[in-house]
Amino acid sequence: MGLFRQRKRGKGQTVLITGASGGIGEALARTFAIGGFNLILVARSADALQKLAGDLAGAHGVFAEAIAHDLGTPGAGAGLMQKLGEKTEKVDVLINNAGFGLIGDFAEQNEARILGMIDLNVRVLTELCRSFLPRMKARGAGGIINIASTASYQSGPYMAVYYASKAFVRSLSEALNEEMRGTGVHVMSVCPGPVRTGFQSAAHMDESIGLLRLVPAMSAQQVAKETYNAYFARRRTYIPGWINWFMAMSASVTPTGIMLRLVRSLQT
Repeated sequence: MGLFRQRKRGKGQTVLITGASGGIGEALARTFAIGGFNLILVARSADALQKLAGDLAGAHGVFAEAIAHDLGTPGAGAGLMQKLGEKTEKVDVLINNAGFGLIGDFAEQNEARILGMIDLNVRVLTELCRSFLPRMKARGAGGIINIASTASYQSGPYMAVYYASKAFVRSLSEALNEEMRGTGVHVMSVCPGPVRTGFQSAAHMDESIGLLRLVPAMSAQQVAKETYNAYFARRRTYIPGWINWFMAMSASVTPTGIMLRLVRSLQT
């Protein structure tokens, strides 16, 4: 059943979205607001976040709270839980969207940036899953959506740490999905391909690289709508876009050596 036929299926429920000030996170906020969900939006950008919260509250009659918080700092997950206080018990859906990538020769990349990527993409996501899952399990309801990537289906020369971090996210999510079977709690990973956001700029990806020329980029809003519907369809792992699905599935049957050389050629 389509998104707009279920506009108020989230009435009385609350979704917490990290990395909500732009890109896929912002699109998810808009999509869940249409669905009637109250919003807790988390990102570093206080001004952008406050504006988004105000716009969505006014447009859709939902409660929307902006929490400016840098999840890239040590102890950020625990710090967020402290800021939330009693609101932690009201979160029905957690969306771990915050993350970033970095392209380049691993041996020459900035070590602090590499470790920061692992902290944000892996550590904080795991910390928030561990914080919210017991609460949801005790209630017998709720869910977590972790934003992974089609990068999770193969190793990625010249984006080695990013690909590895997203493989962790998908693997963790699929395992938690099975652990939560029968509890009323649903965990899903979403694996987008290229999306038209600020990700490429932040990762220092030149628009001329092969990957961006080969695979058409989806809009963030399309990814958000498909994610919303996939979550309510109780999908375990979802890949938006049939081209992205085909390429991800092809990776599993392509010899590793060939796949490594192909990904290397697409990212240089």
